[in-house]
Amino acid sequence: MSAPIHVVVLPWSAFGHMIPFLQLSIALAKSGVRVTYVSTPRNIKRLPRVSPSLSQLLTYKEISFPRVQQLPDGAEATVDVGFDKIQYLKVAYDLLEKPFSQIIANHSPDWIITDFASYWAIDIANNHRVPHMFFSVFNAAVRCFVGPKEFLVHEGRVRVRPNPESLTTKPEWVTFRSSVAFRLHEAKGYHAGFFGENASGIRDSERLARVLEGCQVVVIRTCMEFEGEYVELYESCMKKPVIATGLLPPEEINETLDKTWSEVFKWLDEKSPKSVLFVGFGSECKLTKEQVHEIAYGLELSKLPFIWALRKPSWANMEVDVLPNGFQTRTSGEGKVCFGWAPQQRLLAHPSVGGCLFHSGWGSVIESLQYGHVLVVLPFIIDQGLNARLLVDKDLAIEVERREDGSFSREDVARALRSAMVEEEGEKIRVCTRNVAKVFGDSKLHQECYIGGLAEYMRKNAPRTNSP
Repeated sequence: MSAPIHVVVLPWSAFGHMIPFLQLSIALAKSGVRVTYVSTPRNIKRLPRVSPSLSQLLTYKEISFPRVQQLPDGAEATVDVGFDKIQYLKVAYDLLEKPFSQIIANHSPDWIITDFASYWAIDIANNHRVPHMFFSVFNAAVRCFVGPKEFLVHEGRVRVRPNPESLTTKPEWVTFRSSVAFRLHEAKGYHAGFFGENASGIRDSERLARVLEGCQVVVIRTCMEFEGEYVELYESCMKKPVIATGLLPPEEINETLDKTWSEVFKWLDEKSPKSVLFVGFGSECKLTKEQVHEIAYGLELSKLPFIWALRKPSWANMEVDVLPNGFQTRTSGEGKVCFGWAPQQRLLAHPSVGGCLFHSGWGSVIESLQYGHVLVVLPFIIDQGLNARLLVDKDLAIEVERREDGSFSREDVARALRSAMVEEEGEKIRVCTRNVAKVFGDSKLHQECYIGGLAEYMRKNAPRTNSP
């Protein structure tokens, strides 16, 4: 029996990328592919341990994170720095080129899978004659909106994406009905961050363009049942293979609960099925005091039972300073606010939870829809606004209304919550989310059909399997 094919993966240093790369690695290992997951020491320590059952096929490989003067000690991921420092994280990340090349030379893998940021991995792959895959942690609708490589740089970019306003309408190459586009307040930040210069000396748009130009295959965390029209469109734009990996739904984790969380779950056990709203905005969304307070007052106005997983923002000295004065006392009967780490997967799986108020990041969308939860979306950064429009197009979410400057009120929050969770106008969405759970929660579909198919493609197209 021949040895399993070997893949080396390298994600960008953001947990919104590292976690999907790990989920892809686990899924490939389950299909008999040997995976070496490359990241930096502190990031690897913060990732889940590899299951003993997969330890022969999936291993972590540490690569030292270079020191850059502008970064604080120990900063190895976007969560460790403010938004203005991410450009220096890219400076350090680019210094991984030489040690990553050495890893490829030492391991001689059959495939390399990397992210948008490591444009230099294309030359490494070519120099070592290893085929390269680009793995998109964003969905196909986002990939289509961002567009093919010719519109990311040079004259094509100037013609199609000259300013933020150009990001507020459906692009010319999307030929079917779609509302997937940025609002102007979102577009301003995205245009500056994606097309603008940064300390690394290479724009994010240029990084992505080089990766799309040089890779042999694009793989996307999605499935045809959900957005097949976008996958097919993107492949026609790219003129190279585009493969859906399936949704890579996270596995349930049976964490040991401390006393506080045990009490929370007892509280949930007493609630009616599908009646409780889960609220969570993750660690990458750094909300302002005004935003946190408007969300809090919106929850209070909605009069819905809720559980809010909340991280203490940097602007608050103590947890007691985060929420409006008296909020927790006034909502103590119907609401729970839990600071710090939360067993999110276990919370979402609880039968009393029926809806989610969150940022509409793609990973969180997948986590929520596998349980059929109705979605109330309040996007803030990167792809979140595009995801929100996609979900609304597919009758799976209600988006909180905002002003032109991106601000929102407590009344906007409460209105969206009640519409989604209890009012008659939200019934169509509640039915659609229950139905789509049959796809999002079908682990056999995603593992056996999609990952099994991807693994087989990699085996058939690995250079050593095609050698005479």
